[in-house]
Amino acid sequence: ELQLVESGGGLVQAGGSLRLSCAASGFTFEDFAIGWFRQAPGKEREGVSCTYFRDGSTFYADSVKGRFTVSSDSGKDMVHLQMTTLTPEDTAIYYCGTCAVHRRAGTEVVEPDRYFELWGQGTLVTVSS
Repeated sequence: ELQLVESGGGLVQAGGSLRLSCAASGFTFEDFAIGWFRQAPGKEREGVSCTYFRDGSTFYADSVKGRFTVSSDSGKDMVHLQMTTLTPEDTAIYYCGTCAVHRRAGTEVVEPDRYFELWGQGTLVTVSS
């Protein structure tokens, strides 16, 4: 069975840091791009990052650029999202999933992989003010 499993969510104060992890089972990251998405209450899902493991490149949404960093454990099919300088606006359920970067209206955005869509169960991040 193909699975993605997130961990690491929780409650943190504004200005703090949190690290999320995503582990794969049943497939290897090298064959896909893996990203982080988030959905805040009452808002649309937002693509936060997308990492292409074949070349190691990572795209970040403007909303998190400079604050969030993606890393991976070589050979373990695990990817991490290090989040720093968190604000209450970062409060959301965070999901890892297969991803792709597309250009929409002149802007690059992270979207789910339309050819192989796979999601983790999500992990809640709450940032208190």
